[in-house]
Order: sequence, then C-alpha cells, then structure tokens
Amino acid sequence: MAATGAVRHLTVLYDADCPLCVHIRHWLLAQPLLLPITLVPAASWEARRRFPRLDHAATLREITVVGNSGQVWTGTDAFIVCLWALAEHRTKADWLATPAGRPFARAAMFTASAWRHAVRSEGQPGAVEEQPGAVEGPGCDDQCAVPR
Repeated sequence: MAATGAVRHLTVLYDADCPLCVHIRHWLLAQPLLLPITLVPAASWEARRRFPRLDHAATLREITVVGNSGQVWTGTDAFIVCLWALAEHRTKADWLATPAGRPFARAAMFTASAWRHAVRSEGQPGAVEEQPGAVEGPGCDDQCAVPR
C-alpha cells in the first residue's frame, strides 16, 4: 500500500510463538527511537481489533508493519521500515532501501525466515494477548523520508 501521509507511528505485528521474533521485539523496545513503535502479536485479538482489513493469517507468515496513516509494509520492506524508525539505524535503513542495499535486506529476511520456521513453536496463532510494549518517542515530521 502506498504511503498516504507522514509516518508518525508504527505498529509492528510479530509472531509471538517465534523465539526469534520475540527476541527482536525486545531488542526493538530497547533501541532509541525516532518515532513511536507499538508491538502487537500477529493475528491476536488486539491485532484484529486494530486492523480488521488485514489478512491476519499472512501476518503470521511474514513480518507486517502498519503506519499511522494506514500504510502497510511486509517482508523486506517491513524490516527496512523498522530500522528506519530507530535512531541508530536510519542511515542503514536508507542504504538498505537502495538497489545496492536491497539484496542484503532480502538476504537478512530470508535467513531470519528460514531460522524462524525451524524453531517456531506450534502454539495457537492469535491466542496470545497483547504484551505491553508501546514505546513513545519523538514524532517524525513531513521532512522524514519513508524508505521505498
């Protein structure tokens, strides 16, 4: 989905039954942010309430990030947008969004996906309640370019 406005907040839908995803959730929460990030278990009641039009089964297969204006990023784009929201990784995200950097972002996502599928627990998707994790940070004004 194309961006329809300035990105001021991101919601990351993560697989709460995946040890790697949970580890990355904790890592994201510990990072200095350029804009607020909320982390919500994919396919949970809370995710379905917030984003009723999303394909929630797909959010369990692939990282999904939703912007405050309805923007949706999945897979490699979602990975890059997450880095873009972090103070110490925006420059890296800008590079990963280029034709030269994109293969590295895809390789990182492929590796993480393969590892994730190997270790994911077989809990009941969507049965996990949202864990506290909203992190507030400064908003991003219209001068912040969203990675493409």
